[in-house]
Order: sequence, then structure tokens, then C-alpha cells
Amino acid sequence: MTLRLKRRGLELPLSAGPGTGVFAGYASLFGKRDGAGDMVMPGAFAASLKKRGAENIRMLFQHNPAEPVGVWLDIHETERGLYVQGRLNRNVQRGRELLALLEQGGLDGLSIGFKTIAARQDRATKTRALTAIDLWEISLVTFPMLDGARVSTVKSSVRARADSLFMKPQARNQQGVKPIHG
Repeated sequence: MTLRLKRRGLELPLSAGPGTGVFAGYASLFGKRDGAGDMVMPGAFAASLKKRGAENIRMLFQHNPAEPVGVWLDIHETERGLYVQGRLNRNVQRGRELLALLEQGGLDGLSIGFKTIAARQDRATKTRALTAIDLWEISLVTFPMLDGARVSTVKSSVRARADSLFMKPQARNQQGVKPIHG
């Protein structure tokens, strides 16, 4: 079973696998203006990602450097934006709390922490087009500046299948859980 959340009529780009601590989504979307008037352009992260790699970009809670909560497994640009896949540290209290909130839908935002390297200003629209960014961190946040950086799905099938490994075969059949083969 997949639960799909919608906010303001938009399908939102972050998903979490319950119980695993692993989630994925888009931390930034290209060509979308955020609440501060910034718009990230395709290729803006390329040099920073090449220099740092996912392992040197911090995962924080609410941009607080005193609250690291996990690690980024993959960060790369797609045609749509900055795709991320991370794992919350379930050995840290805040990591367990954030995982529970992601699964429940109580927390659903991502936000980037960066230094602007190159940008151009559109005076008519007052939009700053960011063409080069030095990415330092990506945070799980309550209210992201870019509305589209939010949770879209929580996949409960992952937990059901994992739980089925510990069920007796007759209980598994009564709940309609398909066995895992392989």
C-alpha cells in the first residue's frame, strides 16, 4: 500500500521508506522561484558536487549545525532539480524522531544551505537566478523556502514485507502479505 500526500494541489517530491531511515526526493527544483526570490538554474550545483561529493555535504535538522541527523547517500542533478537520497541515523534520538515524523507526514520539507558563487538579477521580476552554488548542507525542515521540496509518498509496503519475515505463514496469508522470494 502506498499513501500519497498532496499539499496545495501539487504532487510533492520526497519519499520515505518506513523503518529504514532512508528517504529520497528533490531538495531543489530548477526554474522555480522560492520564497526569498531565488531561482536555481540547471548546472548550478555541478562544480560543488564534483568538489565535495555527497559524503561532504551535511544532513541537518532546521539548518542547525548542532543537529546533524544522518548522511546523504546520493546527491545529483537531474533535469528536474537536485535529487537526494539520504539515511537518517536511527542511533540518534533526533533521527528516530524525524523518521517517525516523515512516516506520519508531520514533517515533509527539504531546504538547501549554500553560498552563492554566481547569479544574475532580473530587475523586473526581482528574481535572482542562481547559476553557481557552493552547497554545504541540506536540511529536513518544517517550512521550506521552496514549496515544491516536500514529501510526496510514504511507502508502507516496505515495512509490511519486512514484518512478514517474522510472521507465521498462516498469519501472513490472513493479512494478504505476499512472501519475499529471492
